[in-house]
Amino acid sequence: MSSGPAAAEVSHAGENRLVRLVRTAGLETSLAVASLGAIGLHVLDDNFLRPQPGTSAGDHLASGLVPVAILAAVAAAYPRLPAWLRATAAMTFGALGVAIAVPSIYYLLDGSAEGAHFTGPLALAAGVTLLVLGPVTLWRTRRRDGSRRRRALRWGLKTLAAVAVGLALLLFVVFPVGFSYGYTHIGRTGPPPALGLPHEPVTVTTSDGLELTALYVPSRNRAAVVVFPGSSAVAEARMLARNGYGVLLLDPRGQGGSEGDLVRWAGDRDLNAGARYLRSRPDVDPERIGGFGSSVGGEILLVAAAQSTLFRAVVSEGAGFPIGDADVEGVEGVLAKPIMLMLSASTTVFANHAPPTKIVDVIGRIAPRPVFLIYTEPGMGGEDVRQPKYFAAAGRPKAIWKVPGAEHTGGIDARPAEYERRVVAFLDAALLQD
Repeated sequence: MSSGPAAAEVSHAGENRLVRLVRTAGLETSLAVASLGAIGLHVLDDNFLRPQPGTSAGDHLASGLVPVAILAAVAAAYPRLPAWLRATAAMTFGALGVAIAVPSIYYLLDGSAEGAHFTGPLALAAGVTLLVLGPVTLWRTRRRDGSRRRRALRWGLKTLAAVAVGLALLLFVVFPVGFSYGYTHIGRTGPPPALGLPHEPVTVTTSDGLELTALYVPSRNRAAVVVFPGSSAVAEARMLARNGYGVLLLDPRGQGGSEGDLVRWAGDRDLNAGARYLRSRPDVDPERIGGFGSSVGGEILLVAAAQSTLFRAVVSEGAGFPIGDADVEGVEGVLAKPIMLMLSASTTVFANHAPPTKIVDVIGRIAPRPVFLIYTEPGMGGEDVRQPKYFAAAGRPKAIWKVPGAEHTGGIDARPAEYERRVVAFLDAALLQD
């Protein structure tokens, strides 16, 4: 057994390396826990400290408590995890932190930031810190024993494994969770659209007490149409008004000047509120109210019309499948189904709202009120696949039109004269015939 100054020097060097390792590991853990806490702080601010106008902390139990509980669990377990798992957790939650910050950055750049948007940059900085911390942890904790060739081979294999795991997490966790967060937090901002027609700004109150902003063009034929979302169909609104229809261009909850969270799945309440508003107008016959929905608005309109009798006729353009609801077969389905499940689950959490009923299951309930479906090919959101299925499931009377040469919800741009002729003829037959 060696002794003397040389052995003491080797022992001392080993102790120094151990001290440096412990100190570095302590710094890594501190940075990770602090970053996870910063992301959690933004989530708490968004859901409980400064919620959207018209909402309260009690409206955000799922969207606030579930993410914070997950972040707290990861922070508590982090020091006890092996290095590769710490690195994986850091990069995964780093990417999610960046995704959670994106809506705030969007509104800050737009100049319309308010409330919790101002803590978004904190989540962004925390996410970037975690993204950097992951690779650093892998490099710092690499094994140094063995020959140079063996070390290089070992590092290469670990890198390939890390890339494979990272891609899987990106595809099945980061993408669906990040997308659903943006889907429930990024909406239209700015002033109402320029109509170029005589109109009045009005306020529509929903059944759950939110005040929605809207523009109303008075009716000249005793019939009126709710256009949803109003900002997405200004040309269509002008067309309807030109033919004598009253038009209510409605801002969905959480968009434009409307109160509430951006919950597209709750759009049926907004549409029903719009129809009830039209029923109260002296220039409108309560039995001559129709609905026009585009894209997601077209999807929600079909569900809303199936659940109530407020709409006497429905025009739905570009309705595909609601987020998280997709029928994909073959190899693509093996990948798509878990992604769709995660999309649906995370959107349910962030929206604090259950997914809507599948359109194909309820569209038949709209009959005998007429339905007109408009779509393009390939369009967006699976509309070219779903529209024929919706048409087959719908009761009579019904009509369907695939617009040649049009982009998603661009029928009026591609075929303006034919579009006006078809839509107005449909509504005239449904709403103006005694």
